[in-house]
Amino acid sequence: MYRFLLTPRWWGINVFVLLAIPFCVFMGSWQLSRFEGRVQDHRAATGQAASDRHETARPLDSMLPVDKSTSGRRVTASGRYGKQFLVPGRELDGRSGFYVLTLLRTDSGRSLPVVRGWLPGAADAEKATAAPGGEVTVTGALQASETPGDNGAGAQGGLPAGQTAAISSATLVNLVPDRLYDAWVTLDRAGAGMKAVPATAPDGTGLDLKAFQNLGYTGEWFVFAGFVVFMWFRLLRREVEFQRDAALGLVQEQEREDEEQGNSAAPTAV
Repeated sequence: MYRFLLTPRWWGINVFVLLAIPFCVFMGSWQLSRFEGRVQDHRAATGQAASDRHETARPLDSMLPVDKSTSGRRVTASGRYGKQFLVPGRELDGRSGFYVLTLLRTDSGRSLPVVRGWLPGAADAEKATAAPGGEVTVTGALQASETPGDNGAGAQGGLPAGQTAAISSATLVNLVPDRLYDAWVTLDRAGAGMKAVPATAPDGTGLDLKAFQNLGYTGEWFVFAGFVVFMWFRLLRREVEFQRDAALGLVQEQEREDEEQGNSAAPTAV
């Protein structure tokens, strides 16, 4: 009864199934591994952020450039505060407000963007306290330059003078003549009247939309594999039933009845 499986048509079907199922399983497993990798990166970044709060601060230059291993680590730098900016549209503890960002000109001649704290409400220069004068040493968490649209960084343009949407050397270079570090620091202790801004995990380590897309793709590929198996069994069952009906002569009898019904339904010529 199953000799039909050796026909060219069924050879083609079987080869397709034998190739499609492993491919779907492989793709599903690969997407699952990417999701698990993002989960592991998130856990590692979270654990590092927690441990970094208590580690000894290291010199800024020894921790550059910023990458996944150095983002969030405590660093120290010395210099004199210079130009100050406000970074509007930043949330903290569920409230909207703005960062107070001041450039620290170091002994190397380059300026380091330093977030001295957060204030609630609309960005207002009068609310922000002036930075300390003279030589200062700052300690805080190292962060990579922001990309507009990520981690709360705004992408809007046309801001008033003294404001910037993103904390990025690519953005600030258009506002000041200073040579800038491709990084920034958020202070452990905020300035007077402000709240300290916590460090954020580096890009690509959080459970963001991309991570859950990987998980969704995992389910889709396994569903595809199950669908291929389902359709193969359905075609097989249909073929077996056809072969059984043909052996009993039911197929020919049914075809004869259909032909007779077609003839009786035909209009009589006048």
